[in-house]
Amino acid sequence: SKAVHSIMRHVAEKLDMPLEVLYQQVGWPLYKKYGHAFEAFKAALNDPEMVWSCLPGAVDPAIRTELMQSIVRRLTPQKMKLRADVEVACFAYEGIDAVRTALAAGEAVSTDEIAIKVKLVAPPLYVLLSTCMDKSRGLELMSRALEQIESTIKPLGGQVVIKMKPKAVSENEDKELADLMKKAEFENAEVSGDDEGDD
Repeated sequence: SKAVHSIMRHVAEKLDMPLEVLYQQVGWPLYKKYGHAFEAFKAALNDPEMVWSCLPGAVDPAIRTELMQSIVRRLTPQKMKLRADVEVACFAYEGIDAVRTALAAGEAVSTDEIAIKVKLVAPPLYVLLSTCMDKSRGLELMSRALEQIESTIKPLGGQVVIKMKPKAVSENEDKELADLMKKAEFENAEVSGDDEGDD
């Protein structure tokens, strides 16, 4: 109800018309037909013609345009970023090949809708990253990827330590990860250049 009222109020203000008039023309007929105007607005995302055609009388095209712009802006689902941190190591004969195989097995859990990528922070720390619309499905897939990594590397003599379970991350946490990766990259570059003066 709050979302509907917010959209209706915004459109009424923008078109400089009384809110009650907008409800009479659009809101109340949609409540009557769909049970709730929110359901009508969600349906309008996929099939606007079907929704607007059920209104009694012709609705001013300017009202329709403004309503659709507000509905799309406020009700289109946003993609979520998911992340999990994991340490993967193998000190057995297979070593780095076992780690690569395990991480590839984790990425292979990806589906067409939800792709999982593994990035190196600094050995042995890796992050699993994904963006998706359906948070619960994404988290479930990330958990499955972690299980796959573990079940692949354990028989090869490796080990897995989950540092952060799969969760939705904010832009702030995303920035922290980028900073951490830059720092690790910088430290690696420093180490590889340290032996130049040892003539």
